[in-house]
Amino acid sequence: MTMTHVSISDRVFVKNFAMLLGVLVAMTFVLFVLAQMVAAQLPTEDTAEMQAKMQAKKDALAERISSVGQLVVAGGSGSTGGTTQVASAAVDGKATYDTTCAVCHVAGVAGAPKFGDKAAWTPRIAQGIDTLYQHAINGFQGTVGFMPAKGGNASLADDAVKAAVDHMVKESQ
Repeated sequence: MTMTHVSISDRVFVKNFAMLLGVLVAMTFVLFVLAQMVAAQLPTEDTAEMQAKMQAKKDALAERISSVGQLVVAGGSGSTGGTTQVASAAVDGKATYDTTCAVCHVAGVAGAPKFGDKAAWTPRIAQGIDTLYQHAINGFQGTVGFMPAKGGNASLADDAVKAAVDHMVKESQ
């Protein structure tokens, strides 16, 4: 028995499906043409103006992420054997403490000695300032708690960490 007979409901379905596809293709074409017309109406920037804006953004970014110090080579450019001087800004230990260290040292999180708690700081201070610096910079796992490297802020300079340690020690003696 061969199946050459297609029911009327199948023909209706195929006809309706074909019309639906045709409508969708037509709508896609109309939307594409409308998008092209709208895009043609949008103002375009002059290439030179756009490049100037891009350069200004790059300059602003470079200024924001520039380092604290500047390298100045005596003797001018191209001079050999000149001396090198590095100018650096003073590091504010209290500011570093307030923005990074206080998160744990105010409440004693993870066994951190609380700021100003002389009893908790005395045995740590007795180990020496260099040991405190090393623990603060590199991190430390003690019997009581845990100190993440640079207080969990890897972007801190070692000098900023040392200044924060100095601030906490000074206030805890």
